[in-house]
Amino acid sequence: MKIGIIGAGGVGGYFGGRWAEAGHEVHFLARGPHLDAMRRTGLRIESPAGDAEIPVTATGTPEDIGPADLVVVCTKTWQLPAALEATTAMMGPGTVVFGLQNGVEAASELAATVGADHVLGGTCRIISYVAEPGVIRHVGIDPTVTFGEVTGGLTERVQRIADDLRGAVGAAIVASADIQVDLWKKFLFFAPVSALGSVTQVPIGAFRSVPEVRSILEEAIAEVLAVGRAQGVALTSEDADRAGAFIDTLPADGTSSMQRDFAEGRRTELEALSGALVRLGADVGVPTPAHSFLYGALLPLELKARGEL
Repeated sequence: MKIGIIGAGGVGGYFGGRWAEAGHEVHFLARGPHLDAMRRTGLRIESPAGDAEIPVTATGTPEDIGPADLVVVCTKTWQLPAALEATTAMMGPGTVVFGLQNGVEAASELAATVGADHVLGGTCRIISYVAEPGVIRHVGIDPTVTFGEVTGGLTERVQRIADDLRGAVGAAIVASADIQVDLWKKFLFFAPVSALGSVTQVPIGAFRSVPEVRSILEEAIAEVLAVGRAQGVALTSEDADRAGAFIDTLPADGTSSMQRDFAEGRRTELEALSGALVRLGADVGVPTPAHSFLYGALLPLELKARGEL
């Protein structure tokens, strides 16, 4: 299978590298020193699931890749609009596209550009980052990619792609019968953890153990549950309980990607996480006081990083 990976960072570099290692024809769209290193020496993955040094094909020009069987968009959420132009250069009549952005809205943005018939919903679980140009370091969570039809149901194309991708080392694949539920299940823990880590500026193990912060964490999870249900997503209270329990299993010294971006003064995914939850809640008349506070507290830092404050 010919796979185009847009964004070769911690997510795209890891999963694309594993699929290349498994023998797929993987083409990376990357940039800067990371692209130069990938061209020169390939891609190195450092992971508890097994280290690997993988020769890869990488370019800074999407037209060099051309039509692919599968395009996986692995940019940050705020980079998605710019990635859409690259996506169109890789489209053929049967190309399937999904994004692995955080949040719950990427599929609709992709569908508006390439057409809903080509788009699946997607999400992933992994803690990984670019340790240095050409090196991806995986430090936590069993790496998993989940994707499925935006409207639900297990179709032949979803099962076929899942079967093709299975077998790569350290890269579990889940074919979802209800990707909206899966997206929101991740949103249940990721939006609260990202915001609270960014506000408190301490690792997960520190803020989850402070009772006063723990109560805000639980309130933030409950708000995601309420908004998701009001949006028509089949979430249950057990899903919220499992989200809280999952947070307790995360490495105590772990931090979210958004927290690391704030710490380094970079633009973040705030608008796609707490910002989106506040906006989606307003759309369905569900109050979100915890996320509204967290969003407001972080917004000046986000605006500063964008050069707007």
